[in-house]
Amino acid sequence: MENDWIYQFFVSTRYRLARHISLIILITLVLFNSQPQFIEPVQTIINFGLVVVFVLLFYLNMYWYVPRYFFTDNYFAYALSVVFTIALIAFIYFFSWDLLVAYRREDAYREAAGLLSVSFVVLVLTMASTAIKLFQRSLRDSLRINELEKVSLRSEMEQLKNQINPHFLFNMLNNANVLTQRDPAKASQVLMKLSDLLRYQLYDSSRASVLLTADIQFLEDLLSLEQIRRDNFDFQIHKKGDLSGVQIAPLLLVTFVENAIKHSLDQEKNSFIYIFFEVENNVLKFKCMNSIPEKDPEKIASGGLGLANVRRRLALIYPQQHFLQVVYTASSYTVLLTVNL
Repeated sequence: MENDWIYQFFVSTRYRLARHISLIILITLVLFNSQPQFIEPVQTIINFGLVVVFVLLFYLNMYWYVPRYFFTDNYFAYALSVVFTIALIAFIYFFSWDLLVAYRREDAYREAAGLLSVSFVVLVLTMASTAIKLFQRSLRDSLRINELEKVSLRSEMEQLKNQINPHFLFNMLNNANVLTQRDPAKASQVLMKLSDLLRYQLYDSSRASVLLTADIQFLEDLLSLEQIRRDNFDFQIHKKGDLSGVQIAPLLLVTFVENAIKHSLDQEKNSFIYIFFEVENNVLKFKCMNSIPEKDPEKIASGGLGLANVRRRLALIYPQQHFLQVVYTASSYTVLLTVNL
């Protein structure tokens, strides 16, 4: 679709100037080819004035009425705005008709400036600008849906490849095998957490949205298993606000936690991961902080491909409804995410 010339002309910012010039030329041609009602040069001045008025009407509807009222489903306010605009333009037209009586042509007829005629022209321009705005939105939505489907599919493949890997499963099963001899109850606990983890990744996360509490439980299981696998590792998950019933896109936050797990690994000193969740006024605030090993800390400064992919997912799933910030210091790496749910 991005290569289609129709899409490019109506949506791309490269052709914005061409779209505006085409509109002005079209309105000018229509007005200057209509039957004259006044003598020259008054008729030409009036035509230029009408071009300005109709162009302003076109843009007023396209960039104010439609986005503010029509796209927010406030159709009554939108209808009132259109009716008010028609009444205002009709008043100006009738006032000018009577004011310029001395400049009328002998064959001029008042019916040309009738209420129905003026209202029809204004209504046609309003409908045309609304249709263009709807067409632009439809094209953008179609492209966004296609991109979202591609990104979601690619993300699912990456999740399966990167999260359910043989090395992770081998370590967990080996740890469970050792624990069966020393602490059977703990071994059973490890296997149950591993089972819950895999079930969530394979089945629960296939839905369009999941409960935030389920996603938090998944992250807690993941970190619990990591704690068993690693020495000198600590994690904490803090929750604030009413999290029950809140839904988010599946496996959206796990990328941040996986990066934290990967880059906090330190064989010489204690490492940590602290996660904070807060929901207030339908806004989710997420914070993930991890320690950084002293050796080769520059490797995590960029965030890697995983962070780039989650940025793209956020842009597609929550367009202009999220804020993502990464704070990198010599001793810690922090991700701050705010999402309007």
